[in-house]
Formats: sequence, structure tokens, C-alpha cells
Amino acid sequence: MRVITGSARGRRLLTLEGDDVRPTTDKVKEAIFSAIQFDIEGRTFLDLFAGSGQMGIEALSRGAKSATFVDSSRKAVEIVRKNLSNVGLYDKGRVLHADSLSFIGTITEKFDIVFLDPPYGTGILQKALPEIAEKVKKTGVIIAENSENEEISANYGEFMLDRQKHYGKIKVTMYRHRDFV
Repeated sequence: MRVITGSARGRRLLTLEGDDVRPTTDKVKEAIFSAIQFDIEGRTFLDLFAGSGQMGIEALSRGAKSATFVDSSRKAVEIVRKNLSNVGLYDKGRVLHADSLSFIGTITEKFDIVFLDPPYGTGILQKALPEIAEKVKKTGVIIAENSENEEISANYGEFMLDRQKHYGKIKVTMYRHRDFV
């Protein structure tokens, strides 16, 4: 796993070990960042269910102002911190060890870009999306990665389906505010 482009281009990232770990592939990551390339510069990024933190780190490498990484696993939080340090972006990241759904309920700030990639088939994504829609700026974007056979709605609050792409067994869905779709 590596950073694709930007200030940390080509830098390798550490990842978690185990059968339940499924980092976003470079192909999917590149497609996501191509779709939001003009939305990143100077913006705030939330990497919910962060894992290794690769998505938030990619955003920082491409010019995001800051990234918040949230994961319930202590090992994941340690990996994110190491990765941020190894690529020289530690000062732009905020890493939190917390349950993602509980975190959503406590935040008062609004983010520009939110990336959600929870464990597949658990129903967590369906619970998180309506709540997170209230924590995104009107000009922002919500990106959800989930399994192809997992159903999610076309609308969450003021955010509506903008685009959806399938990559094998993975589905990536982007939502934008209804005024910008």
C-alpha cells in the first residue's frame, strides 16, 4: 500500500494484519481521488473507520488542510499515527481512538469530505450515513465504500446520490448536497 500522488507520493504505508482487514485497493483509491480532485485543496477530511489511515493520508498528500482519523481499534490508531509520522504529515492529522458511531454524535464541526468504509454487512454504514450527513458542509461530499450486495439509500438528509461505481465486489457511492448534484 502506498500514497499515490502529492507531497508524500510513492511513500509506503503500514497496514493492519488479519483476515478481516481489507484496505482500499490502489485502483479504487485512485478512482475516488480522481472524482474529488478539485474538492480536496485546503479542505477538511474525515476518515471514519480509518484502518491504516490511507485515505486521509492520501487527502493530506494532495493538499487537504487537515484530516481526522477515527477507529475503534487501538492497533489501527497506532498504525495511523506511525503512517502519518513516516510520511511527514503528522502535524495535519488528528487521530482518535473511538467508536465511530459515538464519535459522530459528539462532533460539532462540519467536514468538507467524509470517507466511510466500515466492516461490510454489519449495518453500521446504514446507521452512520444519516448521522454523518448532518456533519458535512453544504459544499462537501460523502463517500461510502461497501460491498456490492449491501443496500444503501439514495438520499441522506440534504445529501443525494451523485455517482456510484462498482469495482468487482466493491461499491463506491458519492453523495453531494442537493443544491450541487
